Amino acid sequence: MKAAIVRGAGQSPVYADFEEPVAGAGEHLVTVRAAALAPLVRARASGAHYSASGQFPFVVGVDGVGVREDGQRVYFLLPRPPHGAMAERTVVAATHCIAVPEDLDDATAAAIANPGMSSWAAFVERAHLKAGETVLINGATGASGRLAVRIARHMGAARVIATGRNVDLLSSLGADEIIALNEEGDILEQRFQAVFAAGVDVVVDYLWGMSAERMLAAAAKVGREGVPLRFVQVGNSSGATINLPGAVLRSSAIEMTGSGIGSVTLSGLLRAVECLFRAAGAAALTLPIRTVPLAGVEQAWADGDSRRTVFIP
Repeated sequence: MKAAIVRGAGQSPVYADFEEPVAGAGEHLVTVRAAALAPLVRARASGAHYSASGQFPFVVGVDGVGVREDGQRVYFLLPRPPHGAMAERTVVAATHCIAVPEDLDDATAAAIANPGMSSWAAFVERAHLKAGETVLINGATGASGRLAVRIARHMGAARVIATGRNVDLLSSLGADEIIALNEEGDILEQRFQAVFAAGVDVVVDYLWGMSAERMLAAAAKVGREGVPLRFVQVGNSSGATINLPGAVLRSSAIEMTGSGIGSVTLSGLLRAVECLFRAAGAAALTLPIRTVPLAGVEQAWADGDSRRTVFIP
């Protein structure tokens, strides 16, 4: 069968033949209809993500939409290595599959599942968001951040604050307040102090790096005494590490957790996707999408198109 294959560390995937998957006990053979290119897919393919196996060759792709042997259309997560989602067929544990609603098309389901799951799981499984609370999305201009703003609103957040560098895009998200991350560090920290003084309950952070440093420092200085700020770390597109003085945690009620593969159970991640799919229409959970034949994976992988790329085998 044809698939997108990574043959060695640091290499981009190539479109080539790969061994046919064979389903074992408790598994399904899935004929793939759509698989999206997400930052997680790129990171695992490069070996940079903590969940990468480091074994080669393998088929890229962590999730997708397809049809089981019995004709059931499903969303599937984490196929059995070395098989992946970007192939004509893959093999997935039965417990890694959920039904896709009839009113949600293949490409949209594949495109929103991973980025939408990231904030849905963060809000529900880690932050335990309550209706009426204030949410800050750090890094709201990426696919995950854009969906996070809408998901927070759908879950009943009374106030949503969004940060990012693209001010025009930030302004279009429908957040109650935006913070541009283009300022010098001290000025940015002052902006963060103002919003934390007014009250923030939950932060979902997709950036880490300098903005997270300044945000945590600001929260420690002006946060509400005895009222926890639930800070959930999801992505690190601005840097893998930060400088965090111990006094920031000793002097404040900040509660820091992570959300992702490992910190959230597989069943929790799949519950998040189920809820996401059910809410997709009412909450307008869509992204700009382009569909590309899987045979075009080598060019599409490198071309930097800003839309969500969904490969169709």
